[in-house]
Amino acid sequence: MASLSHAFMSQHYIGRTPMSVSISSRAALKLLSRSSTTSSTGGSGSRRPGTALCASRPRNRRARGWRGFAASTVDASSSSSSSSSLAASASSTSTPSSTTPSSSSSSSSSSSTEPTKKKATGKKTNKGGNNKNKGGKKAHDDSPAELSSSDVRAIKVEKVAELRGRGLEPFAYRYERTDLCDALQARYADLAPGVEVRLTTDDQPDDGETVETGFDALEQPVRVAGRVVAKRSFGKKLAFLTLRDQQGTVQLFCESRRFPKADGDTPAGQLAFSDVKTLVDVGDIVGAAGGIKRTDKGELSVTVRELQMLTKAIKPLPDKFHGLTDVEKRYRQRHLDMISNPDVVSTFVARSKVTSAIRSFLEGRGFLEMETPVLHGSAGGADARPFLTYHNALARDLTLRIATELHLKRLVVGGIERVFELGRVFRNEGTSTRHNPEFTSVECYQAFADYGDMMELTESMVLSCASALGAGDTLEYQGTSISLAAPFRRVSMNDLVIEATGIDFLGGGENGGAMKHAQAVSAALACEKCEAFRGLIEGCPTTGHVLNTCFEELVESTLIQPTFVTDHPVEISPLAKPHRDFSDARVERFELFIYGRELANAFSELTDPIDQRNRLEEQVRNQTSLREAAESAALSRGGEKALAEWRENAEENYAVEVDEDFLDALEYGMPPTAGMGLGVDRLVMLLTDSASIRDVVAFPLLRQTASQREASGGESEEEEGDDEVSE
Repeated sequence: MASLSHAFMSQHYIGRTPMSVSISSRAALKLLSRSSTTSSTGGSGSRRPGTALCASRPRNRRARGWRGFAASTVDASSSSSSSSSLAASASSTSTPSSTTPSSSSSSSSSSSTEPTKKKATGKKTNKGGNNKNKGGKKAHDDSPAELSSSDVRAIKVEKVAELRGRGLEPFAYRYERTDLCDALQARYADLAPGVEVRLTTDDQPDDGETVETGFDALEQPVRVAGRVVAKRSFGKKLAFLTLRDQQGTVQLFCESRRFPKADGDTPAGQLAFSDVKTLVDVGDIVGAAGGIKRTDKGELSVTVRELQMLTKAIKPLPDKFHGLTDVEKRYRQRHLDMISNPDVVSTFVARSKVTSAIRSFLEGRGFLEMETPVLHGSAGGADARPFLTYHNALARDLTLRIATELHLKRLVVGGIERVFELGRVFRNEGTSTRHNPEFTSVECYQAFADYGDMMELTESMVLSCASALGAGDTLEYQGTSISLAAPFRRVSMNDLVIEATGIDFLGGGENGGAMKHAQAVSAALACEKCEAFRGLIEGCPTTGHVLNTCFEELVESTLIQPTFVTDHPVEISPLAKPHRDFSDARVERFELFIYGRELANAFSELTDPIDQRNRLEEQVRNQTSLREAAESAALSRGGEKALAEWRENAEENYAVEVDEDFLDALEYGMPPTAGMGLGVDRLVMLLTDSASIRDVVAFPLLRQTASQREASGGESEEEEGDDEVSE
């Protein structure tokens, strides 16, 4: 059997931290046998018979196309003699990083690992780019041997079997952890470099010298647990692991003299020092116990006395910068995204704090949290296309809720004067950086209040959530400074549109009232600024819709600082009270905009059941009219085929129904009430400086991949990506 001139060794990086994955001698033998077979057949990646399986670094990494997921290399290391056989070599495999090559690991590794005094590979590079070994001979020009992800997985599965063969459980049941990484970092922040806090059971130093640490000796070892995100081995006596838990990282200082003297003396369930080099890989979850030391380089470390395998990972981790650069892949494999990018975990932790802060804030004001149905007989409380479903046992068509509003109001009628619900809402519409088909909202309703009270509540809630994340009343979002100091700016929708277009839709009609529909459309079409969205203007069924379209197209994106846009037209606000200060068609409603995005929506709630019925019936007529017009246009454009496509895909193709149960409840009397709904996802985006809603939703809904479509019998599509809604 051919022998190797060097022991196998390579490093893998997660982020900027090197990671190594060891190959057992038995697994490496199989790989060598496979490689020899390949070379004899002259296949791809073959090498000259009798030569060592060499792992020189590619001269052009970009041209070689190093991969974070699938590619794995085996690098030659100078740590053993050229006569060492593969079976006797300390061997390792890894998924290579294109961030930092292994030969320069000592200068590029993160501060979470101890640097080596000399380069691990011992290789030199001449001006021509050819790698040389210690003897000065040129390395082979063959491409480096590569292990596929399935090869690496097979090696790791063998390690699982090896652990079990030695009576070690690779998938533990529990572990008694006493310390979190960030707590250790804080507790020993003043520990000086080079100083160790020993256990009371430790022997004194051989030289008899003691150093004042400023900390009491540990009566019990610290016990930490987490994922290994970096591994560095130095010779036969020293290795460093970087361990990460949810709260932070700490280094594991693995020194052979601190472990049991021989494998036979290893306590049950514990790993020997030799196992650190051969069986522990980056990605594994381990538990470690020992003392505390700050290394000469300033890295806080646990001096490991006991090491236990808690979960053996059988797939290699991706490279932070090159293994998960595809944004879609990050969202589809969120678990890997979180492992590779700690900031993603921080965002989800922040989200949890925000939802907790919302609950605490509302409960502190006397609101009760209630749960209302997700399955509705008809979609109400908002104007959006619902998801449709069918209940077999009841033989009934149902929709997923598009809002929680109407059921919460019925609870107010029933006597719960302050009520809220924080939950999921579903709308069968497109996606964008600020739209997801399912999202989280909080809706709250307060009896004996109006929309002015809701403005104060909304301001205070937003600031309370910011405070929960340690922010003040000023934050930065996407490079823009945002002031959350109360009071927020208040301005009517009509005034903002007048500023943008010069058209007074609600005051430019007869006797200073609202314009008639035809007059409003003509005025908008005559405005040069409205030219870009003429089609939208022409499709507006009422003056209020014309005003709202001009606002959305010309004004909304300009509202960077927190702004309450107030006093909307009645045609787009069927659930709000008529404005008490205006005789025209305005209502007491506001929307909160920050950074050009709607964050909250609130009303003085309409409590007149007769007026409410009239408005809902008018909403049904308007929606029906719009749908019939769109169907007619599709039919004339492309016949029955175009009509069928429109009915299947158009977002406006949905029926609006009057909710008779809600109207019946209003007839029993609802007290004066104000309500507010706030988009939790968008609030978290703002407070965490996240550019897309998908960054704050753990598992966003995505288009099927080609393989998923094929498996489900769907048609193949040429382009991947997601449908976008108009921003």
